[in-house]
Amino acid sequence: MTSIQDSLLEGVTARVLDTPRLRVNILERASDAATTPAERTIVFVHGNVSSALFWQETMLALPADMRAIAVDLRGFGDTEVLPVDATRGLSDFSDDVHAALKVLGLETAHLVGWSMGGGVVMQYALDHPSLSLTLQAPVSPYGFGGTRTDGSRLSDDDAGCGGGGANADFVARLRQGDTSADAATSPRSVFRATYVAPGYETDHEDIWVASMNSTATEPGNYPGDSAESTNWPGFGAGRVGVLNTMVPKYFNVSPITSLATKPPILWVHGTADAIVSDASFFDLNHLGAVGAIPGWPGEAVAPAQQMVTQTRNVLSAYRDAGGTVTELVLEGVGHSPHLERPDEFLAALLAHVVCQA
Repeated sequence: MTSIQDSLLEGVTARVLDTPRLRVNILERASDAATTPAERTIVFVHGNVSSALFWQETMLALPADMRAIAVDLRGFGDTEVLPVDATRGLSDFSDDVHAALKVLGLETAHLVGWSMGGGVVMQYALDHPSLSLTLQAPVSPYGFGGTRTDGSRLSDDDAGCGGGGANADFVARLRQGDTSADAATSPRSVFRATYVAPGYETDHEDIWVASMNSTATEPGNYPGDSAESTNWPGFGAGRVGVLNTMVPKYFNVSPITSLATKPPILWVHGTADAIVSDASFFDLNHLGAVGAIPGWPGEAVAPAQQMVTQTRNVLSAYRDAGGTVTELVLEGVGHSPHLERPDEFLAALLAHVVCQA
């Protein structure tokens, strides 16, 4: 298995911070100064089944007078493996990031969150000061799965959501550190099929796969537990682990619309995203609707989650309440705009950050 240290690009360094909550691994640029002001500091937060390694190209592309910090969330990369209390939503992750920034002497910064990391930085903004938010292909403010367009829950037990929805063979291959492309459920195959749109090419795929394989699969981490349900498809949300942090019972960051001080938001997403969309191939209700899972009870009971529409509605309300929102939609791009269209992503990020400085 490729080690995390072997996966660092030239110019990127790693170190572990001892915080009151846990040991947190961060990536930095070797050339960056610790005295860089918060207004020129960007903190990158990765998504599910990944790590800070995915941000390296973006970090290296930033102007020399900026500071880049990428944080490994608990149970990912080289950060300490501790159980995730899903009943707090994404707050364990958000509080871990805050603890790391306090050790670094940062009271605030510009926050960039990808996928689940988008939910982490929205939760962070609810609890702590932030200069700006960049949401890349973010989880819906109402969580992942199990809600109507207005964010209301479909069932009291969040049927079809959480840890029970993970593919068991994919989890087993993560545990084994599988780097092959021999099966559709290998991390490499999942990356090619769902993290990026067809046509993406890179010299760093081995690094991205190593990042995925850094995911801790111990009890309490990925994917999490589940509970029996009398509702289709037969299971509901559990109480621990990564996937349960985003079930609607525990996660709802739509109150960002009521923040007294609203950090400006940049929302970047692609039209070919297979993971976060209004027809997600990771949403069991959508899979039921298209016949991939038998027994689907129908649109009235289990509609597919309108993830992008929900985000747009919440961010529209944020704007109506006095916040600033910029949306960048990239045609034909999948779940990873910063990898697939790095120049466009970077230009939008810098325009967003610099105008706040």
